[in-house]
Amino acid sequence: MRCAVCNHKDTRVVDSRVASDGASVRRRRECEKCGFRFSTNEEIELLDLTVIKRDGRRENYSREKLVRGLSKALEKRPYTDLAFQKLVHKVERDIQKKRRGQLTTAELGDIVMKNLRTFDKVAYIRFASVYRSFEDVESFEDELRTLIRKNRRKTTHSKTKKKKN
Repeated sequence: MRCAVCNHKDTRVVDSRVASDGASVRRRRECEKCGFRFSTNEEIELLDLTVIKRDGRRENYSREKLVRGLSKALEKRPYTDLAFQKLVHKVERDIQKKRRGQLTTAELGDIVMKNLRTFDKVAYIRFASVYRSFEDVESFEDELRTLIRKNRRKTTHSKTKKKKN
């Protein structure tokens, strides 16, 4: 790792710890030449994943595309950078749990939607409308009804749990 100040090629790790998001490692480094201290973050990269498109084409997984899609769905919605990073990490962890070298765009979309559903309902609907290519208002309404039903079941279930305690 090169020093950010003097560009010297040798720095040493002074301290390492798991970052607050739990999905990356934060390292404190010191330049061996000028003594400047700085921090770096390391995270797992999905390098060997191929995404199979609907038309059969194959592409390497792109974190940037995932971030762009999530950002678009979350446009003008309230969230913090840390929460967004955690969301991206959760999606990528779910991809890794599949333990496969390739996924279809449908599988990838389902993983994103599962995580967006709990993160932000409006962003979930936005993403679903593009991902599922709703043909008409009725199919959009069906998705909204499903989301409302699941939300009511979840609310009812959590109220029942609280009453038992």
